[in-house]
Amino acid sequence: MKIPLILVLISAFALPLNANAQDSPSPEAIAAAEAAFSTPDELIRDKAMSAALDAAQAAIDAGENAQAAAGDALAAVYAPFVNGDFILTSFLFLVGGFLVFFMATGFAMLESGLVRSKNVTMQLTKNISLFGLASIFYYLIGYNLMYPLGTWMVDGVLSGVWGPGVLESVGVSAADADDIGYASTGSDFFFQLMFCAATASIVSGALAERIKLWPFLIFVVLLTSVIYPLQASWKWGGGFLDEMGFLDFAGSTVVHSVGGWAALVGAIILGPRIGKYKDGKTVPIPGSSLALATLGTFILWLGWFGFNGGSQLAMGTVSDVADVSRIFANTNTAAAGGAIAALLLSQIMYKKPDLTMILNGALAGLVSITAEPLTPTLGSATLIGAVGGVIVVLAVPLLDRLKIDDVVGAIPVHLFAGIWGTIAVVFTNSDASLGTQLYSILVVGIFTVVASAIVWYALKLTVGIRVSEDNELAGLDVTELGMEAYPDFSKSS
Repeated sequence: MKIPLILVLISAFALPLNANAQDSPSPEAIAAAEAAFSTPDELIRDKAMSAALDAAQAAIDAGENAQAAAGDALAAVYAPFVNGDFILTSFLFLVGGFLVFFMATGFAMLESGLVRSKNVTMQLTKNISLFGLASIFYYLIGYNLMYPLGTWMVDGVLSGVWGPGVLESVGVSAADADDIGYASTGSDFFFQLMFCAATASIVSGALAERIKLWPFLIFVVLLTSVIYPLQASWKWGGGFLDEMGFLDFAGSTVVHSVGGWAALVGAIILGPRIGKYKDGKTVPIPGSSLALATLGTFILWLGWFGFNGGSQLAMGTVSDVADVSRIFANTNTAAAGGAIAALLLSQIMYKKPDLTMILNGALAGLVSITAEPLTPTLGSATLIGAVGGVIVVLAVPLLDRLKIDDVVGAIPVHLFAGIWGTIAVVFTNSDASLGTQLYSILVVGIFTVVASAIVWYALKLTVGIRVSEDNELAGLDVTELGMEAYPDFSKSS
């Protein structure tokens, strides 16, 4: 007998419905599940209690201290939760640190692109050498000078902790960690070192194409071991500026303006490149590769996420992680604001967009937001960055009128935008005081200018800091290093 098609279809749909009805939980099963329900805290507590009871009983059976055994068992269960902040914050420092490390590549590429081809090898040599020296001398002197941990020789001004930095022992336990409520010493040292090295990189580009290698490296040693760490201790080491309420989240002043001040003093003492200023006019000196300069800018932009994001200094809570993500977003939009502002203003001023201005506009936007990347809205962060971009476009010709030759635009980007970013904190953070911000800018500026001037003049009077006129015209790659970045184009300028 044939079964009608309609009955087949009805059966096909009805069977799963009946099966689902039979498989659904009974009221008794639902009641049992509800009775067994526990919160995560309760589950962890039950697991810890069970472990403690087992350990205590085993100790009693063995004639040992039951309370101590139970305590050890409880600590073992809770350790992953108790030490979570330490682990995650250390991880944040390590990831943020290697992003800031990658900024060294950005500086090297940016500077190589903005100098002439006959000086590219020198810039690359300076950048890798300064990073190596910063790593060694920050370890030997700078780290403890910057972080006295409350031990001051001169209260709030000069650290009482001297000597090389010391890491935690291999396989350190939670009980023996230097600061279990914060992060590992190694991760903190690594992260802070990257900021120190970045400060020296700022100076490198401004003084390009006419400074001797070894005097520059001597200055780097003093900058990274004494000048930078000492002033940084006044804010980040809990010194007198921090006690006054100075706010500088990731270093618009502590890092960027310090590099900018040191570069400004060096540029003035060193003097401009031959042929840069003639008959009252500024003579453009194009760089070797705008492609490299653009690559360097994007690398710096990427590294800045670690620079600002890592400066949250915590990643153990929902709030911390949300704040880090907010910092990333604000950092990005500030760079965008700076780039677009420079694009538009250079079009208005020069009738054509200037790529070098746009690149430095993005960097100025990043510097501008560095003092306070957390509290602004996305709109405010964009505007803060845009003002930084405007500052660059206006400041570059201003320096030329003053006959201060800054090859890569480091002074407008890091000093002028750094000052602006430090002031801009008052617009989005109600805890900031304009008077305190301005006072701190002046204190750090005066200290850095005086210290840098002493070092630059001492070097000038002893070993000399500028290459000869013949060597400058021939290019530092051949005359100072004996090798060229582009040997196939050795006759190019």
